[in-house]
Amino acid sequence: MTNEVLKGTREAGEKAIEEGLRPRRLVDFVGQDRLTENLAIFIRAARDRGECLDHLLLFGPPGLGKTTLAQIVAHEMEAELHVSSGPVLERGGDLAAILTNLQEGDVLFVDEIHRLSPAVEEILYPAIEDFELDLVIGQGPAARSVRLSLPPFTLVAATTRAGLLTAPLRDRFGIVNRLEFYDTNHLTAIVNRSARILDIAIAADAAEEIARRSRGTPRIANRLLRRVRDFAHHLGEECVTLKAARFGLEKMEVDAFGLDHLDRRFLSTIIDIYRGGPVGLKALAASIGEDIGTLEDIHEPYLLQIGFLQRTPRGRVATPRAYRHLGLQDPTPGLFTANDGEAPA
Repeated sequence: MTNEVLKGTREAGEKAIEEGLRPRRLVDFVGQDRLTENLAIFIRAARDRGECLDHLLLFGPPGLGKTTLAQIVAHEMEAELHVSSGPVLERGGDLAAILTNLQEGDVLFVDEIHRLSPAVEEILYPAIEDFELDLVIGQGPAARSVRLSLPPFTLVAATTRAGLLTAPLRDRFGIVNRLEFYDTNHLTAIVNRSARILDIAIAADAAEEIARRSRGTPRIANRLLRRVRDFAHHLGEECVTLKAARFGLEKMEVDAFGLDHLDRRFLSTIIDIYRGGPVGLKALAASIGEDIGTLEDIHEPYLLQIGFLQRTPRGRVATPRAYRHLGLQDPTPGLFTANDGEAPA
């Protein structure tokens, strides 16, 4: 029991820190410039007309700010935020209970919306399109359908697997945006902002080093910042210097491209066991002993982004850049067709 209590306390503390680092206003949100500029216009127009913001769908790899943007939308619209997720809404009654408790102008955030069951999704259609809720009361021959009116509200949905959304659901969102990986400059600004909030003294070159190894993801940048602070303390330094940052990142096995142990194992398995590929993701996951969803949602997008991995109709292929990064001899020239340029900043 004691271990469970301690674990729960630690998890609550980590969550509180993450929540404290989230920006509350759109002007404080760093990166995703095209998205935030358009969203600011949509929010201002909706407020001037006295209407709810149109339903918003955000998709992209995890850790890029989808939940933060949902909170910002609620704050900017001066509305109450209700939070749920696709796996939690198992039955139609679960969704109906949330919808009937909404007030006019409220924001409902549903994470992992691609995991909604078909039955729940059918109930959601009239709710977001006509603000009406169809309920079936009773069972068997005595069952009857009742339609309830709902106050206008805004649905903000997030997913890492936009391809799994059904077309009818996707088409009901008036605003659809993809979040992209962040560049080093934006991540450096995020690291410096988080350091100020956490009262961490950090050198400019150390902040840039952390940003460069954060896989283009603010959530990872903030996590690395907190852990590097611990290594700086271990070295007896009052400020996070470049030396402390590099020491900590190397201890955590985060290399210059931001790849961790599992990323390198992902690539080395393709190269060593499957001769560079192509190999199906299911076979690859079985060889590594990792969940397919973890590889596809967390590791694969970044490896594709920096040109270490190629996804072909026959499976995954390691590129020449992956060979060189792992210190291996390049494969036979002409075997690969992936872009062999430098990695993006």
